[in-house]
Amino acid sequence: MITVQDIQQQSIAELFEQYPFLPGFFEENTLKVNGQIDDKLIDYLKFLDDEEVAEDRAIDKDQLLASMTTYITQMLEFLGEDEDDGVHSISILPGTNKSGEAEQFGELKISKSEIVCIVGPTGSGKSRLLADIEWVAQNDTPTSRTILVNEQIGDKKWRVSSGHKLVAQLSQNMNFVMDLSVYEFLELHAQSRLVEDIEGVIAKIIEQANKLAGEKFELTTPITSLSGGQSRALMIADTAILSKSPIILIDEIENAGIDRKKALDLLIGEEKIVLMATHDPMLALMGDKRIVIKNGGIHKVIETSDEERNLLVDLERMDSVVQNMRTRLRNGEIIKKEDIGF
Repeated sequence: MITVQDIQQQSIAELFEQYPFLPGFFEENTLKVNGQIDDKLIDYLKFLDDEEVAEDRAIDKDQLLASMTTYITQMLEFLGEDEDDGVHSISILPGTNKSGEAEQFGELKISKSEIVCIVGPTGSGKSRLLADIEWVAQNDTPTSRTILVNEQIGDKKWRVSSGHKLVAQLSQNMNFVMDLSVYEFLELHAQSRLVEDIEGVIAKIIEQANKLAGEKFELTTPITSLSGGQSRALMIADTAILSKSPIILIDEIENAGIDRKKALDLLIGEEKIVLMATHDPMLALMGDKRIVIKNGGIHKVIETSDEERNLLVDLERMDSVVQNMRTRLRNGEIIKKEDIGF
């Protein structure tokens, strides 16, 4: 909660930089800064000490400061940026599977910049696990699991607040229907987040997206004409850079037509907790650990071993050959046996 003491000794310039939405409050209250941008807020508001001015505005300095702190607090909460809400970890406490049998694992803690893969047959319960996390389950879902946020019982605001969405999901199929260019789409999202440097953020997102996509695209490209791989690349970059959700779920990124390793590096570089449902052995071994789902419950949790990490090097080499052959096929080249390299 922002207090009057937090803001009154700061200059208006400092406050505008810290809270980019605050000029809207000044405008709504007909507060003209003019040449006083560097004045401390408390000094700037001294004109309200005049009884005639206060009576004319039907508000005094203390009321205005209280209203301003409430406005800042509510805006930060709406945007999911209040300082006390940083998610450093989530923990899963065991529940039961579809047969009512207790899940055989202890507390599973997942920290930011960590990749955890979810594996299991179709229909095994992967979506239920993600639903429990998104709902911040408190022994009140079919699995009876409990989800802790920062090792404490999760605040129920994560369930209802638009600014505190715990999980951002990147589904397997992404189809845009809006008649917008890539630039217009990103601009709308940046504006909704009240980003100060919109152009800089857009440039960063398109740069990262084109590092992931098999084929580059422009800011002027209509989003409805993006390929499946380009759409996924755009959304991963947008989610990594603009989304306030601390947890990212990626469903079957192996079918996305993008550079999978770079996508994961980008997400953990932005200090996200990454949960990835996958059937790809290479992606599964990229994770720090993997959750095996069976009969609706967590069957086991496996830490990625050193032997598996060594095996991953060979899998990445084979994948590089496949990716290179795919590129050559797209370019109309002839594939020869010596191109395989092993």
